[in-house]
Amino acid sequence: MIASAGSGEESIGRGSHRAEFRFYEELNDFLPAYQRKRSLRYAFENSPGIKDPIEAFGVPHTEVELIVVSGHSVGFDYRLRPDDRVAVYPMFESFDVTPLVRLRDRPLRRTAFVVDVNLGKLARRLRMLGFDVLYDAGFHDDEVAAISAEQHRIVLTRDRRLLFIKCITHGYWVRSVQVDEQVREVLTRFDLVRRIRVFARCIVCNGELISVAKQDVDAELEPRTRRYFERFRRCPNCRKVYWEGSHVDDMRKRYLDGIAGNP
Repeated sequence: MIASAGSGEESIGRGSHRAEFRFYEELNDFLPAYQRKRSLRYAFENSPGIKDPIEAFGVPHTEVELIVVSGHSVGFDYRLRPDDRVAVYPMFESFDVTPLVRLRDRPLRRTAFVVDVNLGKLARRLRMLGFDVLYDAGFHDDEVAAISAEQHRIVLTRDRRLLFIKCITHGYWVRSVQVDEQVREVLTRFDLVRRIRVFARCIVCNGELISVAKQDVDAELEPRTRRYFERFRRCPNCRKVYWEGSHVDDMRKRYLDGIAGNP
């Protein structure tokens, strides 16, 4: 709803009370251009929970790490009051904000992802870098949300509406549509460069690879592979065999060296 504010400006919502909101940094990506990097009015009655107006502006709760009302850090259980001045900040996975009111029980330091159906290429690339990524082309939004909640996984999606599902506590809306940029975006966003472990996970089923002797997989190798490579790993789930070819060095240079050299 849009209601007219007393100053002549427009407000989101409807009611006789007003509060002022300001969204910072990448949270502005969720706002229309005319609302970005400026104070916004919210009109309301009674005392709504503060998460409601934040999402009314189009910002998913999963993207919010810190809310400051009139100079004080508050949680999602805070009830909005007339004339409140609200500052809303994005997640700070690489910073310690424990002295402030945390909006979630704890950060997900066991970094694991569940990826929606629009990001299959990203899922494979992240697995190639050694990250625990669940993906299935048949996943529905409610399945992604349930997996995220039950297994404490971070949702990666290009569909911002998915992040409004209440049970999702950790999620990220991937901005780029190009897979290399998507990978860099996720690595930077969650401060993951130092956790890259190329040649550690199966890109097909997400299983953790185990080292195997060459003679144990010899019958499965092509002649050139048998001739030029000595180190092999196998996925214990789907039995796919991997070897450290030129693609491994390419991945390291493309993401590890590239991001480390351009903080």
